[in-house]
Amino acid sequence: MRCLYHLPLSPFCRKIRLVLAEKKLEVDLVEERVWEKRFEFVKLNISAKVPVLKIDGMILSESNAIFEYIEEGYPDPPLLPEMMIDKVEARRFSCWFDDAFHRDVTSKLLYQRVYKQLSIGNQADSGLMKSGMVALKKHFIYLDSVLDERRWLAGDNMTIADFTGAAHISTLDYIGDIDWSRFESIRNWYAKIKSRPAFRSLLKDYLPAFTPPDHYSDLDF
Repeated sequence: MRCLYHLPLSPFCRKIRLVLAEKKLEVDLVEERVWEKRFEFVKLNISAKVPVLKIDGMILSESNAIFEYIEEGYPDPPLLPEMMIDKVEARRFSCWFDDAFHRDVTSKLLYQRVYKQLSIGNQADSGLMKSGMVALKKHFIYLDSVLDERRWLAGDNMTIADFTGAAHISTLDYIGDIDWSRFESIRNWYAKIKSRPAFRSLLKDYLPAFTPPDHYSDLDF
């Protein structure tokens, strides 16, 4: 049986969960508190990071590498376009979320507000939180302009770019850091992804002491 070691609010893990669900690949979820550096887990991934996926007798780590394996081995439905230039755009957007958006926004809001308290019990750094909120607005202005012109992030069809973006944004939505009234194009795009069957398990995630806003699981938010 496939097994995914994950953290519920990790955007990198959520990306892989969405990919697996979209391709209808069943997987057992094992929550891994990576800050504990459990010996058995470190043996699976020396970096002691999630996600880690056991599949087809192999152990895979790093979300982009995991995605490429799944996309090659289980191509239906495809999450990369056929045309090379469109593939490049899908990968570019996916990398932008995992790199710039994560560095500027997700790491400063999600990890300060949630995982810093879970791992070391410290309160969030208000300076980093403020910086993250400023960056969120800046990046959302860019995304909103892109989605004013496109149905999906990389063009006419849903791709890994959309799942990566939704994975990051859904974690911020869980902690209530998004003002949806200001970004209509992003809201409409996110509502389309949120309503897909692949998204259902993410909407059921719950961390004790971190209750999401009511609209988090509402498909008509």
